[in-house]
Amino acid sequence: MAQDKPNSSGPDLSRGIPFGDLADQGTFVGHVGDQEVLLVRTGEEVFAVSPHCTHYHGPLAEGLVVGGTVRCPWHHACFDLRTGEALQAPAIDPIACWDVEQSDGLISVRRKRQGAKSKRQDNAQREPERIVIIGGGAAGFAAAEMLRRQGYQRSLVMLSSDASLPYDRPNLSKDYLAGTAPFEYVPLKDERFYTTNCIETRLGRAVREFDVQASQVVLAGEAIPYDRLLLATGAEPVRLTISGADQPHVHTLRSLADCQSIIEGAKSSRRAVVIGASFIGLEVAAALRKRELEVHVVAPDKRPMERVLGTDMGNFIRSLHEQHGVVFHLENKAIAIDSKTVRLESGDTIEADIVVAGIGVRPRLELAEQAGLSLDRGVVVDQYLETSVPGVYAAGDIARWPDAHSGKNIRVEHWVVAERQGQTAALNMLGLRRPFADVPFFWSQHYDVPINYVGHAESWDEIAIDGDIMGKDCLIRYMRKGRVMAVASIFRDLESLKAEVMLEREVA
Repeated sequence: MAQDKPNSSGPDLSRGIPFGDLADQGTFVGHVGDQEVLLVRTGEEVFAVSPHCTHYHGPLAEGLVVGGTVRCPWHHACFDLRTGEALQAPAIDPIACWDVEQSDGLISVRRKRQGAKSKRQDNAQREPERIVIIGGGAAGFAAAEMLRRQGYQRSLVMLSSDASLPYDRPNLSKDYLAGTAPFEYVPLKDERFYTTNCIETRLGRAVREFDVQASQVVLAGEAIPYDRLLLATGAEPVRLTISGADQPHVHTLRSLADCQSIIEGAKSSRRAVVIGASFIGLEVAAALRKRELEVHVVAPDKRPMERVLGTDMGNFIRSLHEQHGVVFHLENKAIAIDSKTVRLESGDTIEADIVVAGIGVRPRLELAEQAGLSLDRGVVVDQYLETSVPGVYAAGDIARWPDAHSGKNIRVEHWVVAERQGQTAALNMLGLRRPFADVPFFWSQHYDVPINYVGHAESWDEIAIDGDIMGKDCLIRYMRKGRVMAVASIFRDLESLKAEVMLEREVA
């Protein structure tokens, strides 16, 4: 995304600063020439790295130092301070590193290192000859990138029904849809990345089936053999079934093409109706308000997002959107859509030039079912993300895995989880046997208010609120039987990171 900008703020680190000025587990920003540099001290060691996350340019100086790593406060990416490698998505690219010199009680930084290298384990003799990935979303892309990052050099094919190369889906309902981010922020990598890394991409190609007996993936007129297979087919939006739902001004939002269609429709529209008060629906509402459309939200819920975030947060989210001009029609349903109106169950009619349905998604399980994989409201996988068929893995929105923290088999539909599962599946396809134990994380953006959420709480018997929700300064713990299951926050980034670490250590 954004790149480091020349900046000479802070002290010149090439001249040195006293070691005592650096607090243990603390950070310090200076510069070397025209580049900002972040110093991080852990014990007696000092590291020098770029101060900005490679995901959305978040300020690492405001993040959390854990051992030999630093975590971004915005979206919880994690970097190795010794190598710069991005250890946890959503960041993929490494941060820059500089050599640090210690002499006579002074710390100085002068020389920038060459590109970071991952800590690859030599596993070449056991590597599969051919890996096929079905799906070009978060999990599929992250798996392909990790395979090449680990030095896997054999055949790697990514099959995607989408006509576009992998892109940053969260942007589709946030900044790109709102018109505040340019298109170049949307692709995860350009075409050169796939060519340079010998990742064969087949776009707009629908997989008919995969044959686990013959170990091959079948497309129209072609069969592709595999030794390891990753199923990362993702989810698809639930479609409206009411009268008029098939009209061209009625949209769902999942793909880049969907987003571009909404953007085009919004250009000639004055009024929009969003059906559904899900995270996606409400982010769409915020984005369309940014484009100065009149926006109405219709949903059967008493409060937006109450099932996920509780009553108080539901009230806050409604109030926030109303402050920005959104009109809610809650405890209500759309029953028909005409060319210029939406009719509600209550008998009311809302004028609408454009309609967006955000009523949920369902996992795309057809291929898994045809292949005979074990299913349970998703594809059942073990802790290594391997399915009931050896050599076949699943990751992302379709995968139901054993979550060590909750003690349940869970399936979540979060972008960061999908990326991290793709990375873990890649390591396990190479034979490294890494259990997936990451704590789920997602973020949602509503105007200028970010909501971060770590953990997984399908239910709770207590909510503990620290701070002021309506004041946009809070940390909310969702508890069951006295145990914290999940934590939501608004502008409490550092505390959100600490909550994530706490939950991770409970897993361990």
